[in-house]
Amino acid sequence: MLPDILAPGLNIVFCGTAAGRASAARGHYYAGRGNRFWALLAEVGLTPRQLRPEEDYLMPTFGLGLTDLAKGVAGMDHEIPDAAFTPARLAEVMSEFRPKGLAFTSLKAGRTALRDRKLAAGHRGEDPRWPGTEIWILPSPSGAARGSFQLGPWREISAWARRARPTAN
Repeated sequence: MLPDILAPGLNIVFCGTAAGRASAARGHYYAGRGNRFWALLAEVGLTPRQLRPEEDYLMPTFGLGLTDLAKGVAGMDHEIPDAAFTPARLAEVMSEFRPKGLAFTSLKAGRTALRDRKLAAGHRGEDPRWPGTEIWILPSPSGAARGSFQLGPWREISAWARRARPTAN
């Protein structure tokens, strides 16, 4: 549905489950009316201002990238069939681009990719599948998940990203 927005050496790649309907229709990540993704990036300091979904192509300039676990479908997490998820493709992307961090933007994405239905939101540490990459599961920014949303993990990954950025010589 949406092309990956990636580059070598990124601080964080954000991985969702699949494009939502509004994102698929508009051709841009996190484009749903109630989705807080872009506002959260600015609020926690991962971007210097709130980007619009149409500016998703700018993400690598901030050391950030975007991908999804299921590429050929669109809809809410519970509507995506298990067969649509391609953890092997994600592993290829991670091997090619080697970001410092991989952040799943929903429990469903993280639990599906890591094959553990009990994982909670937060920092998961390094996973042996992706050496050198810190793994995070973030509460979904979707408007449909507002009732269970927590800002803490988003603030934690931002603090980590500030420490992980390379220093200029």
